[in-house]
Amino acid sequence: MLLFYKFREYILEKADPKSQRVGKFNLNTMNFTKVITVILIMFVSVFTFAQGGKKLDKIIKRDYQIIECTIAKMSDKEVEYSLPGETMRIALEVSQIARIDFASGRSQTFDISANNANTVSPDDSGHIITSAEMKPNTIAVLPVPYVNSGTMESSEEMAKFAQSDLYNKLLDKSANLFPLTVQDLRVTNSLLHKAGIDYKNIDETPIEDLQKILGVDNIVAAKVSYTITEGSTASTYNSGSAKVSDNNKKLKTSDISTTNASTQTYYNYMVYFDMYKNGTKIYSQTRKPFLNIKDSWIDSISYLLKRSPIYVKR
Repeated sequence: MLLFYKFREYILEKADPKSQRVGKFNLNTMNFTKVITVILIMFVSVFTFAQGGKKLDKIIKRDYQIIECTIAKMSDKEVEYSLPGETMRIALEVSQIARIDFASGRSQTFDISANNANTVSPDDSGHIITSAEMKPNTIAVLPVPYVNSGTMESSEEMAKFAQSDLYNKLLDKSANLFPLTVQDLRVTNSLLHKAGIDYKNIDETPIEDLQKILGVDNIVAAKVSYTITEGSTASTYNSGSAKVSDNNKKLKTSDISTTNASTQTYYNYMVYFDMYKNGTKIYSQTRKPFLNIKDSWIDSISYLLKRSPIYVKR
């Protein structure tokens, strides 16, 4: 605005210096002043609109947050930007960025798989841990050890079945887990197989290593322990008949006794259910099924899942 008034005074002086000296405006000077004033107002309006309508860059983060800003500087490690109406620069690590849509219309995608996929490091036992591409807000279902606590024998078939059952439960409730995405079961097992991990040694592998191997930030780990006992029951049924002789003096009786024996099998399950986020345990529960019948552990898995922190009722 200061520039506007200075320019106006300059135009008036050039337009009619004589009128300025005597402090009067003639009619031509007044009309000229109005024209100049209108032109300058239009100029200021167009300039303001151009500033207000300036297109901004968009940073799309890996957690799906969108930042509208003006990017000032980029490097291999971070991007510096400023928010609209501010001059202060904010630095953001490239590893947190999925894509940048520039105001010019150009887009740039940031792929960190090249940095993570080939990263290897030895664990405590000396095994080489290969880090997969990290996918935020992704949960993986680990193999579920299915162990007879009496004999300490484990079943590979039941371990796969329990893992598949838990995986399908998560898929069925995917709407209740948003924004989490469930990692495909084949991908999970393939990555674990490459690392030499299965249902037998899954409990011996640190969660931090499992997250690196699978490339996820959320993990659900369950375990089913059980014992089998048997109980016998016997039921006896008695029946009899009586017959009176013709002279009503002799009484004949016959008694029949029947005993039925049966054996009942009882399955005593204990379900262990843990959840981890970024290497930290966020949920840990155990539950014993109400009924001692075969496969009653499945109901306990459902019960614990619906009460976990990742489950949101909708």
